[in-house]
Amino acid sequence: MFQSYTGEFAALATAVFWTITALAFESAGKKVGSLSVNIIRLTIAFFYLSIFSLIARGEFFPMGASAHNWIWLSISGLVGFVLGDLFLFQAYVVIGARISMLIMSLAPPIAALAGWLLMGETMNPKGLLGMVLTFVGISITILARKTSGDALTGIRTSLHFKYPLKGLLLAFGGAAGQGVGLVLSSYGIQDYDPFAATQIRVITGIVGFIIVITYTGFWLRVKSAVLNISAMKRMGIGAFFGPFLGVSFSLLAVKYTTSGIASTIISLVPVLIIAPSVLIMKEKITLIEIIGALIAVAGVSLFFI
Repeated sequence: MFQSYTGEFAALATAVFWTITALAFESAGKKVGSLSVNIIRLTIAFFYLSIFSLIARGEFFPMGASAHNWIWLSISGLVGFVLGDLFLFQAYVVIGARISMLIMSLAPPIAALAGWLLMGETMNPKGLLGMVLTFVGISITILARKTSGDALTGIRTSLHFKYPLKGLLLAFGGAAGQGVGLVLSSYGIQDYDPFAATQIRVITGIVGFIIVITYTGFWLRVKSAVLNISAMKRMGIGAFFGPFLGVSFSLLAVKYTTSGIASTIISLVPVLIIAPSVLIMKEKITLIEIIGALIAVAGVSLFFI
C-alpha cells in the first residue's frame, strides 16, 4: 500500500516537516531575533544540502550551472530568502507561526499572478476562484466584528484586525517573496539539478543577509545568537526539517505523484499547525479560525486540481 502512495505520503511528510520548521523558527526568533535566525539557519541549511550533494552527486558545491542558472536563481534567492524570509521570520515574532503560515497560503495565488504578469502564463477561472476562496478564508480568520456606540448615538458595527497589522503585512510580504521567488526559480532552474539549484539560492541568501547585517550593525546580535544553545537547537531543527528534509521530500512527492496532488497535500500546513499551536505554543484558537484555515486551504487546492 505504501508503495502505491509513495508520492502522497512524501507530500504529507513535507507538510509535517514545514509545520515543525515554522514552529521551531518562531521559537528561535522570539529568543534571538529574526535577522540572526535567518542567516544562521541558511548557513546550517547550506551544509546540510552540501553534505547531501557530496554523497548523492559527488560535489560539495553547485557545479555545472550556466550563467542563466546563476543569474535567475540568485535573483530568486534574494527575493525569496532575503526579502521574503526577512518579512516572514519577523512575522513569526509578531503574530506567531500559525497566522503567518495561513497568510503564506497566498503564495500560490501570488505566484500565479506573478507568472501571468512576468512570464505571460495563463490564469484560468478555477485559479481565480481559488484566489478568491483563499482571501475569504484568511479574512475570516484575521478579521472580527467590533460593536461600538450606545442607545443614543446608535449601535455601529465595524470590522477590525484581530492581530497586529504590522505582523499581517510582514507575513504578506513573506508570501509575496515566496510566490515571486518561486516563479523566478522555475524560470532559472531549467534542467539543472534541484538540490544544486537550492544551494545557489541559499548561497545568495547568505550573501544578502551578510550585507543586511553589516549595514545594520547587528553582528553582535548574531554572535549572541550563536552562543544561545537553546536557540541554536531550534534553528538546527528548523533547518533540518525545512530547507533540507522539506525540499527533499517535496521533490520525492512530485516524482511519484502529480504536482497537483503533491501541492494540494503540502498546502495543508495552515491546518496541521493548529494542533501544535494549541498544545505547544498554548494559543487560543476559535472555531471560526479553524473554518477560515480550511477555506483558505481549499482555495489553494483549486490551483492544482
